[in-house]
Amino acid sequence: MSKKLPDPDDDEALARAVRDSARQIWQAGLGAFAKAQEEGGSAFTRLVRDGSALQKRAREVEEAADIVGRKASRAVARENRRTGGSWGKLEQVFEDRVARALATIGVPAASEVEALRRRVDELERMLLDLAGRLPPASAPRKRRAAKSPSGPEGGEGA
Repeated sequence: MSKKLPDPDDDEALARAVRDSARQIWQAGLGAFAKAQEEGGSAFTRLVRDGSALQKRAREVEEAADIVGRKASRAVARENRRTGGSWGKLEQVFEDRVARALATIGVPAASEVEALRRRVDELERMLLDLAGRLPPASAPRKRRAAKSPSGPEGGEGA
C-alpha cells in the first residue's frame, strides 16, 4: 500500500501522488461505510461496544499512570531533601578543610583582611584629622650653616 513519493523537485508528480492517495483514502472510507450497511446495526453496535471498552481501559491506564507519577514525584522530593542535607554537610566539611589548609600556609582569612582594611581606613582618617590641626606650612626656611673655627675665616690660620 505504501508508495514511494516522487522527487520533491517534481511538483507535478508530487501533486499526482497526493491526489491518488486522497482518492484511495476516500474509497477505503466508502468501502467501510458500505460494509457497515451490509452487516446492519449489529456491526455498528459491536464497534460502539469495542470503542467503549477501549475508552474505559484507556481511562484506567491514565489513572494508574497518574498515581504512579504522583508517587514517583513524592519519592523524588523525599530523596532530594535527604541528599540535599548530605550535600550541605559535605560542602561544609570541604570549606572547613580548605580554610584550615589556607591558614596553615599563612593565607589570611577574609575576616582578617577585612579587619586590616577597616584599621587602615581608621588610620587614614586619623592622619587627615591631624593634618588639619597643623598650622599652615609657610615657605621652607633655609638653614644657616654654622661657622666652624677651622674654616678660612676662622681663628686659626691667618
